[in-house]
Amino acid sequence: MVSLSVYFESPFWVGVLEIVEDGELRATRFVLGSEPTDPELYEFLMRHGVALLERAEAAPAVPVETARERRVNPKRAAKLAARAAARVTRRGTAAQEALRLELESTKGQARVNRRERERALAEHRREVARRKRIERRRDR
Repeated sequence: MVSLSVYFESPFWVGVLEIVEDGELRATRFVLGSEPTDPELYEFLMRHGVALLERAEAAPAVPVETARERRVNPKRAAKLAARAAARVTRRGTAAQEALRLELESTKGQARVNRRERERALAEHRREVARRKRIERRRDR
């Protein structure tokens, strides 16, 4: 099942694409900017939908808890909700956990790319300095 949620996260509107398969949830987050209208959102999905699905498929999977269909007494539900709110052991929903894992993996990849660019730039600068040194020696 694929779902898309759009919400406001100051100062931008953000979209979250979630894919639930075989009890695992994969999610990706993307920034939309200003509040999108329905036609703008449709056009965005037509243009970038495949890339978003591929990004979500590449994201790490998080196990999803299955919902029980049994009705719970409202008083009991309130008590359980208060207990759950008191416990701070769990950090957010499964979608938030999936987004956190995706962010960490993209951060790591960006760090590797940045190091590679810096290494290539340093190598280029050394080569240019070496050439200049050789040219100065030839001019003597």
